[in-house]
Amino acid sequence: MSGTGAGAGRRAQGPPQGDRFDPLAALRGPADPSRDVYLTGTVFLDIVFTGLDSAPVRGTETWARGMGSSPGGVANMATALARLGLRTSLAAAFGDDMYGDYCREALERGEGIDLTLSRTVPGWHSPVTVSMAYEGERTMVSHGHQAPPQPPMHPLQRQPAEAATAYDPRAPERPPEARACVASLVPGEQQEWIATAARAGSRIFADVGWDDTGRWDLAALPGLEHCEAFLPNAVEAMRYTGTDCPRAAARALTRHVPVAVVTLGPEGAYAVDGRTGETADVPAIAVEALDPTGAGDVFMAGFVMGSLAGWPLPERLAFAGLTAALSVQEFGGSLSAPGWAEVAAWWRHVRAYADQEPETLRRYAFLDALLAGCGRPAPPARAVPTIGFRPGPERGN
Repeated sequence: MSGTGAGAGRRAQGPPQGDRFDPLAALRGPADPSRDVYLTGTVFLDIVFTGLDSAPVRGTETWARGMGSSPGGVANMATALARLGLRTSLAAAFGDDMYGDYCREALERGEGIDLTLSRTVPGWHSPVTVSMAYEGERTMVSHGHQAPPQPPMHPLQRQPAEAATAYDPRAPERPPEARACVASLVPGEQQEWIATAARAGSRIFADVGWDDTGRWDLAALPGLEHCEAFLPNAVEAMRYTGTDCPRAAARALTRHVPVAVVTLGPEGAYAVDGRTGETADVPAIAVEALDPTGAGDVFMAGFVMGSLAGWPLPERLAFAGLTAALSVQEFGGSLSAPGWAEVAAWWRHVRAYADQEPETLRRYAFLDALLAGCGRPAPPARAVPTIGFRPGPERGN
């Protein structure tokens, strides 16, 4: 929020915490929540094929030039948040198969995501998505079953009630204290934890999926009234508001939510703060896209990070667009998310060619102060063609 909220008037920066840069270091106090962001949802194993010249044709075999595997689904958002230095807590169900083990280890040990509210479900196999990327688009095929409800616990067993959201997003149990929560709104589906989190002081950021009912009724989106920011894409925004212009749709949405952000695909993004009247219109950064999987999640993560840091609206929107642009140049949804090393490398490149990109240099000048306290962490993990390599002499132990 521009000029409002914790950290207004202060630029959040600070030294790295271990090998992870903390962009909120200057804003943290002893009474603050231990978690920056809480979210819940379904974790998939994503298998992504890239390098396809066109969509697969019925009755033929198509060979892809590239392939990657990584955690997907809600893991995309959780990883993107964690790689931007936010203390992220995820409640999700994990299968007790090798896919589930891989996803849990990649998120918990690899990304430092707090999974204490998650659980492993005996006998439940991990949901899987196969994604095929071509011509800047993607086609996906998914398979999975809803995780079974958790059986009643003996009163003496120490099972946190909050873990209920790991398998039932409608559960009314109190979510953990956090600066912010990220939610995906579903038409007609009550998610009582959103209202509970908002009443406890969490800032709610939400997106929405396609409305299969065809109603496109904002009143049928339970939880929207508790949101600080709503981030639909252009088509969704126009259908929900009955407008024929995404910018007009964003302005109309501020009658229902304080901040509306509409993503415009290759045209960038547009945002309106209905409380202050401030607007921001930021073009997309031109890149060669390898895989667009998870780009929307990375965009939201960048916007959430800037919001928690108290940045003005144009800076939040620009940073969100930058993180999304960096992500589509790598395989997979979660492990394509950029960390501060990639942001810093991109900024060094822009500054080296300042005469060729004066407008970009001006738009992202705020990164100078932010990156002054950022070290050079190791490059993040990326998607690999397979999972479960056995250690050998050529790979080390």
